[in-house]
Amino acid sequence: MVEATRTSPLADRLFGGNSVQISPLPDLERIVVRSDEKSVAALSKAIGVKLPLKPNTSAIAGETAALWVGPDEWFVTAPEGSDLEAKANSAKGLYSIVSVNHRNTGLMVSGSKAVLALNSGCPRDLSLEAFPIGACARTMLGKAEIILWRSQENEFRVECWRSFSDYVWKYMQSAVRSA
Repeated sequence: MVEATRTSPLADRLFGGNSVQISPLPDLERIVVRSDEKSVAALSKAIGVKLPLKPNTSAIAGETAALWVGPDEWFVTAPEGSDLEAKANSAKGLYSIVSVNHRNTGLMVSGSKAVLALNSGCPRDLSLEAFPIGACARTMLGKAEIILWRSQENEFRVECWRSFSDYVWKYMQSAVRSA
């Protein structure tokens, strides 16, 4: 039996200067969780991070992160090999778990002008007051849907579908040159 291996479509890419850097995120386990309120506690316990209930917020426990992306929807990441999907499926309750390991990929945008570069194609107000550390949102970057998460004051994780990753990468390169 041949084991399928995942290779990042952004592997070996780095871009940036003194004010903005773009780099691919390592491969992660990624799941999308849909659940009613009654099952949130059991799911949180099973995956090891409390699913946030407040819109556009995130929660972190160790290396596992949960991002609120809809009224009953979370995007959850953990290091590869964490068996995130199996952990989530061990919870009791009514929910849906979908692995998006092979669908999604991510990149890090960081630096003193990261907000300026991202706002060249993202309609959200990314000021620290409107989009504080820990804030996340499903939004647009140019013509691609992304999940944007502010992990530090000048550091953002951008999650997108693998099929859009080259577009997102090139869009951000252009934005950095203009920032």
